[in-house]
Amino acid sequence: MPNQNRIRIAIIEDDEDDFLIIKDYISDIEGKSFVVDWFQDYQVAIDAIKNKEYHLYFVDYFLGHKTGLDLLDAAAQLNCDRPIVLLTGLGNKAIDIKAMERGATDYLVKTDLSTEKLERCIRYSLERSNFLKELKTREAKYRNLFENSKDAVFITDSDLNFSEVNDAAVQLLGYSESELVGRNLRDFIAEHRLNGKLKKLSNGTDIEDNEIKIINNSNETRDCLLSLASQRQADDETFVVHGIIHDITKIKKAEMANLQAEKLAANERLIRMLAHEIRNPLNNIILSVDQLIPLQRDEMEKSFMDIIQRNSLRINNIITELLNLAKPSELTLVEQSLQEIVDESLALTNDRIKLQNIHVKKVYPPEPVLIQADKAKLIIAFTNIIINAIESMHTNGLLTISISISEEGYEVCIKDNGKGIAKEHLPRLFEPFFTMKKNGMGLGLTVSYTILQSHNAKIRAQSRETEGTEFHISFKT
Repeated sequence: MPNQNRIRIAIIEDDEDDFLIIKDYISDIEGKSFVVDWFQDYQVAIDAIKNKEYHLYFVDYFLGHKTGLDLLDAAAQLNCDRPIVLLTGLGNKAIDIKAMERGATDYLVKTDLSTEKLERCIRYSLERSNFLKELKTREAKYRNLFENSKDAVFITDSDLNFSEVNDAAVQLLGYSESELVGRNLRDFIAEHRLNGKLKKLSNGTDIEDNEIKIINNSNETRDCLLSLASQRQADDETFVVHGIIHDITKIKKAEMANLQAEKLAANERLIRMLAHEIRNPLNNIILSVDQLIPLQRDEMEKSFMDIIQRNSLRINNIITELLNLAKPSELTLVEQSLQEIVDESLALTNDRIKLQNIHVKKVYPPEPVLIQADKAKLIIAFTNIIINAIESMHTNGLLTISISISEEGYEVCIKDNGKGIAKEHLPRLFEPFFTMKKNGMGLGLTVSYTILQSHNAKIRAQSRETEGTEFHISFKT
């Protein structure tokens, strides 16, 4: 409320006698201190409103060539938030209605004025003005939270049809605000189990932080948390639903990367321990065989010794490979063409490609994409991925390899149209010893992952059974 001790009131009136009468009534109000000024000129009064010089304005309906309604229109254009009371010589319901429609706080007939009526009018007008200011402040605060939230915030009807969305929702779902209004939230939720809960929203059953997958306009899947809360409308019969979608895709990726790193670290410790425990007795076997070979007596003994020696050396080589995996050698980083690295990887798999009559489609940028890389090691990483793609396809399959450039860096996509990978197996693709091949060791993709990780590159896989698999390898610029 304005200063309780000194309330500034402007009377905009072309008749001085009426001004003096109103001023006397106001002066008789007890317990308050007023400053009452008279404005006879319309434009001077408008300037006073523009400068917010007064707490309250009493405006006569007749102001020469202008009217009090004209002044109300001008005050509205100036975003005046101070109360304006319209005065008339005679009561007129039509003018009363028009005045209220144009923002007047009250409407008084001069012949009915008294100190009591003016005191009540002033008190009501100032209280209402303060209430509206607080309301606008709160509305602006919550509107700001709504519009500037990094989370997708929206309002729907009880059937979950959007009525209002913020910019974050527009960005997440990939449609403009006008395209989203009227669309149903369920259209964007993939593989959800919320049907039962969604139906119960109008009964007061809210949803809090339910994990869902959102499919946007670009057919991109995002991991999200959904919260919904229903609210009964003033008519007590209908409901609106307030919702928030929090995108946790990056968090999920970080969690997966940390989990993968923890698994690799655990496997490295296991490999070192096993290698140490196995190699000691294995060395004794190899040394013993070396001593026995010169003492062999017949062909059968010789063949047995050869088998023992050959397999002992094979086990020793496997242990060496495992140790190399657990402790990759240092990189020699040199500026290399990503196109050349991929082409040389393809060349190493050329025999397999020809035997299975695989069609290869390459989509490269016209200019060389240069990265800092250990070429030999990256070729190993790409070759392992390409071999996996070839082995997943039947004869006459299609292998598509593309290189794209974005603001974040470069991406290599290796895509096949093979049998695909079951959804439950995707998170384990890069784990050591995990394989879906009958004779596989489960180290190829693990080696690729380790090499790419040492290059600060990220690899992710997406697949659909019977449709094929895509590996996306991203390098930062």
